[in-house]
Amino acid sequence: MNDIISTPKSGFAPITDPNLPKNLKTTQLGNWMDTDEMLEILEKRFAGCMRGRTLYIIPYMMGPYSSPYSKIAVELTDSPYVVVSMRIMTRVGSNVFNEIKTSDGSDVVKCLHSIGVPLPTDKRVNPTWPCNPEQTLVTHFPERNEVISFGSGYGGNSLCGKKCLALRIGSSLAKREGWLAEHMLIMGVTNPEGVKKYFVAAFPSACGKTNLAMLRPVGLPGYKVECVGDDIAWMHFDDEGRLRAINPEFGFFGVAPGTSKSTNPIALDMVHENTIFTNVAETSDGDVYWEGIGEVIDGLHETSIRSWKNKRWSIDLGEPAAHPNSRFCTTIKQCSILDPEWNNPQGVPIEAIIFGGRRPEGVPLVYEAFDWQHGVFVGACMRSEATAAAEFKGKQIMHDPFAMRPFFGYNFGSYLAHWLSFGAKTGVHLPKIYHVNWFLR
Repeated sequence: MNDIISTPKSGFAPITDPNLPKNLKTTQLGNWMDTDEMLEILEKRFAGCMRGRTLYIIPYMMGPYSSPYSKIAVELTDSPYVVVSMRIMTRVGSNVFNEIKTSDGSDVVKCLHSIGVPLPTDKRVNPTWPCNPEQTLVTHFPERNEVISFGSGYGGNSLCGKKCLALRIGSSLAKREGWLAEHMLIMGVTNPEGVKKYFVAAFPSACGKTNLAMLRPVGLPGYKVECVGDDIAWMHFDDEGRLRAINPEFGFFGVAPGTSKSTNPIALDMVHENTIFTNVAETSDGDVYWEGIGEVIDGLHETSIRSWKNKRWSIDLGEPAAHPNSRFCTTIKQCSILDPEWNNPQGVPIEAIIFGGRRPEGVPLVYEAFDWQHGVFVGACMRSEATAAAEFKGKQIMHDPFAMRPFFGYNFGSYLAHWLSFGAKTGVHLPKIYHVNWFLR
């Protein structure tokens, strides 16, 4: 992460990995390196890296067409997986090129990605998932509006519109331009009287954002939940001082394990067609399988399942059939409870902000912050049990402020100051802030 602040002086961990640049500065909330030094390293990695492969150019937009809050980007990649996934997750096409033609290009976010495996190669490479993990670097240049990613095919590292632009570059742009780019779902809730309110909610990955965004309010007659987005919220104050949010994405890139008819029937119905599955298991009749899917597979023995490693699988092997962070990628239009305002260029008005995480003990089910400043404190103090999408393994309780731990695009102190600054604004309607914890044991 190349920051727009001056070179940090302290708080760094020592570099012990021989594959990492020696002058890289690492912290718990991000890494920093001098821009010129990093570009020199990247130039060496990218030299000839796409030899024998096809270069794809992906023009895309984050956010609704004609929205003043949307951002235009172009990604170059040598990965067909990235192309088809970006076609689902973002607004791709000639409309974006038309937007670029009518602008000076200065606001276009430039993204460069390579799996880092030129052809022919003498390396032992998995033909279905070529990558170069020893040389992987995922870098962001906020002051240049650029993302450069090398060596990884993982969605968060290769689909540059997802975390790289929407959150890391996005949060830096938000700081400069006076808005917020956050790791949050957006949902609308209508009560029995027909009054509808919109909420955003921040949870660490694999902690229930998608399930909450697609909630079925069973047992609450007359209530209705509709989904605007399950992962990213870009929020601005409008001319009347109301906080409004858009979903910059065009699809869902959800965690598969644990998704079932009982936990999220909306998502399970949504992925029956036009969906890309990554690192799930496969049944002998061509269906998909993962832990927690909650269905008995009629007529099949456990050995009729091939794991995400393409090996015959059974429960007694003691390892999961699907990777714990396996994913489904599907278009937003297949969501049966999609909110009518999901594509509104002005966004939807936000009444409340919810923070939450996996806390097996010590944190109550729900509480309300006293005011905006206290709410920022609540978000900054978020902690959660590590998940498959985090850098920690096991059941360790990790700090994850604002559920943004892996995604901060600039200095965390400046990020907090930016959040607090909205509390000092006049003429704005600040949403209430809550914290929830439904992982109590």
